[in-house]
Amino acid sequence: MYELVTGPLAWIAFGIFIIGLLYRLVWYIRGLNWQLDRVTYSENVAYGIKGALRSIFYWLLPFGTHSWRFYPGFTILVFVFHICLLATPVFLTGHNVLLLERWGISLPSLPEGLTDLMTVAVMVAALFIVLRRIALPEVRNLTKPNDFLVLGITVAPFLTGFLAYHQVGGYDFWIVAHVLCGEIMLVAIPFTKLSHFLLFFLSRAQLGMDFGIKRGGMKNKGMAW
Repeated sequence: MYELVTGPLAWIAFGIFIIGLLYRLVWYIRGLNWQLDRVTYSENVAYGIKGALRSIFYWLLPFGTHSWRFYPGFTILVFVFHICLLATPVFLTGHNVLLLERWGISLPSLPEGLTDLMTVAVMVAALFIVLRRIALPEVRNLTKPNDFLVLGITVAPFLTGFLAYHQVGGYDFWIVAHVLCGEIMLVAIPFTKLSHFLLFFLSRAQLGMDFGIKRGGMKNKGMAW
């Protein structure tokens, strides 16, 4: 079973992940309003790129925007969750050993104690995100059951990996479950809100270009308003 989930199923999961994200990328660009957006951007590329990069940079910077500063506790929670969510699987020793064995590539690895702590951080942060969605009316009203499902899909690889690493119960069972959960998450990314993995950058770039060109970035530059 382990050979199956780390072999053919892994290739299928990565294939769906890559093709699905490419589809979302193309579909997003094709969905832009060409009359109002793309024509202006194509004529003012420098202002557009500056606005896009500025928008992305400040939203990736903790407390870099007014929204991040308005909710400092939530900001810390979000950044801890996302940093650990992305960095842990990439720099995990076990993952890099598997990559080296199967595909002949490897990345630098973080100390196992640190990645173990980061795994716990993801699970704890996810718990607080769930509690926040339940406790705050303004968030609860916007929350759908699928939001909890997506969060569960996201956390499952970390929980099963944690149990496998600490050999809680049967190691063989948990390691197979861990790989399967990781593959389910990869497949889910293009089809759920997890697609913000890519769409965040596209939407922030679009908004940044919009504000950088049409909403103040080019005032007094001879552009008709």
